[in-house]
Amino acid sequence: MRLSRIFMALTVGLAVAAVPTAAGAAQPQPPVYAPTPASLTVSPTTIRLGETFTLRGEGFAAGTVTINVTITGNPNAAPAGSVRRSDGSAVAMTAVAYQQPQSAPTTFTVTANDEGEFTTTYRPTRTGRHVFTAVQGTEEDSATGIVLPQRPHRPPNGGGHLPVTGDSIGTPLKLGGGLAGAGAVLVLLSLAWRRRGRFGIGSR
Repeated sequence: MRLSRIFMALTVGLAVAAVPTAAGAAQPQPPVYAPTPASLTVSPTTIRLGETFTLRGEGFAAGTVTINVTITGNPNAAPAGSVRRSDGSAVAMTAVAYQQPQSAPTTFTVTANDEGEFTTTYRPTRTGRHVFTAVQGTEEDSATGIVLPQRPHRPPNGGGHLPVTGDSIGTPLKLGGGLAGAGAVLVLLSLAWRRRGRFGIGSR
């Protein structure tokens, strides 16, 4: 009799102890979100030499982020080829890059805020394809920007017409003045010749 009571008490105790565990298991668990991967963007993606890129990063840890810049292509270089002389012989030409100002850095660092974000600017000093790579530990992402040559400068008058210079007008005026003077002399000589004939000057 006592043994059955002991078994019954153990059974009830185990059932009571299992109720909170089952209730806890039935409660909905909060969703687990994957961490945002690090990303880097460049805007605008195409600029002219002398303009500026804006770099934006997110998904990094707070702290220092290293940005490496890889540049390929250089439209500022004179094209290679050959030129023929008047005698038919060819002269080889090699590509020569124009002298550039002090080069922009190809490696620099920025600081991400507590949300893992940063914004910085970069002003290229040469044309070509610029690949920006942001690195922080195992996190890494890249973005690309294109730098085109500067626009050619237009003349102040808009380039529609050639500017008028003093030499271009002075020459026709001088020529016209000379012709008018010669014509006047010829007219005077003609009138004098007619008057001489009318009054019989020089006749025998």
